Amino acid sequence: MKMKMPLAMLGFLTTSVLLMGATGSPDVTYVGHEKVDASLAKGGMLVTAKDLLVLGAHRTEAGHSEMHEKETDVFYIVEGDATFITGGKMIGGKLSKPGQWLGTGIEGGTVHHLSKGDVIVIPAGIPHWYKEVPHSVTYYVVKVLKP
Repeated sequence: MKMKMPLAMLGFLTTSVLLMGATGSPDVTYVGHEKVDASLAKGGMLVTAKDLLVLGAHRTEAGHSEMHEKETDVFYIVEGDATFITGGKMIGGKLSKPGQWLGTGIEGGTVHHLSKGDVIVIPAGIPHWYKEVPHSVTYYVVKVLKP
């Protein structure tokens, strides 16, 4: 069980590095642990690049359903748990800004019980929703941006 966390984190970080390296960008980005800790506690941007974003996120309740036309989301759960829905049909979907849809829920879809150490990848165009957050959930988000 103790190996699951390091292996999941290694996979998450490897994917992030490969995605960054695939762009041919020579830039290296370092974010210190104090900024990372603050981002995970309150939510916030850690890295902004032309082809990806990295954020820390923390939620204590369910959110809106959402769908991104040109962003693939990669979530790595650091602490807590949540019921997360992917796919299905977005209910009450409205364009909140270009390429970003928000709704009130999802009809159908696949239920995932996310907990510490889990990684989930949501391709662009797939509705997703933190339906239930019993206590809290803290996670990293890598957004891979399509042109």
